[in-house]
Amino acid sequence: MNTICKLFNIKYPIIQGGMVWCSGWKLASAVSNCGGLGLIGAGSMHPETLEEHIVKCKAATDKPFGVNVPLLYSETERVMDIIAKHEVPIVFTSAGSPKKWTGWLKNKGITVVHVVSSSFFAGKCEAAGVDAIVAEGFEAGGHNGREETTTLSLIPSVRKATTLPLLAAGGIGSGEAMLATMVLGADGVQIGSAFAVAEESSAHPDFKKVITELGEGGTKLALKKLAPTRLVKNAFFEQVDEAEKGGKSPEEIRGLLGRGRAKKGMFEGDLDAGELEIGQVAAQLNEILPVDKIMETLIADYENATQNIQGNKFTF
Repeated sequence: MNTICKLFNIKYPIIQGGMVWCSGWKLASAVSNCGGLGLIGAGSMHPETLEEHIVKCKAATDKPFGVNVPLLYSETERVMDIIAKHEVPIVFTSAGSPKKWTGWLKNKGITVVHVVSSSFFAGKCEAAGVDAIVAEGFEAGGHNGREETTTLSLIPSVRKATTLPLLAAGGIGSGEAMLATMVLGADGVQIGSAFAVAEESSAHPDFKKVITELGEGGTKLALKKLAPTRLVKNAFFEQVDEAEKGGKSPEEIRGLLGRGRAKKGMFEGDLDAGELEIGQVAAQLNEILPVDKIMETLIADYENATQNIQGNKFTF
């Protein structure tokens, strides 16, 4: 049995990204009901809102689901207490050291997964006692690693650095890409952008439409003086890009960001002044589809790609 499927008690080794302003209970429960693992994105929720989403997710699926918690979140302690209270079985942590919460969560019987962008931090995760690792490449949307290592370069390096179950993330939006990362050493995948544009995603319809219209080069890494973030190249991005090229200080750029930029863009649909986070794979996403159709296509394309490799197509 696949290592990831066994660890999470799911049918397919496909994990939905816990994306801010996109990953509510509707998306998470839909992915879990289709045999993957759905995640609620706590990073854009007040603790009370997260609790509401957990309760609704439990009512919508009898399958395993999890919560993604960015550890830099100011109310992490309250979030963790809510997760434990409702006996959420799986937590993905990111944007911080896995040392602080891994032991606490595991003592409560919760499976812990941490997101990294380098083999060095993968080793730190194993030392901290996590159950699995997500290795996220430079192609991913939203917050990114400073190393700017692409997924196809990152996965083999992380695989050499750890024996833990490994999920690949960043630039994966098809069954073929899923197979490619697994050939390189991943045990499964975490997919964000393809689910951000799903019907069940809580992202604003106008943001979803923009995603389906992006071409190659439609996103770029920005905010490198703060926390590298992949953004759609809109008016807000141009402001940030100009400030960075003009040598503005981190404090000045932080002031330009203000508060609620991501919510303004992805949740409220302000396509000019909002912060629009999505991955490079958006160039391949041309339709807004329900989760069951996305999952069906991912699995069928993975199986077809596997058959091609086993057949004459790749015989030299």
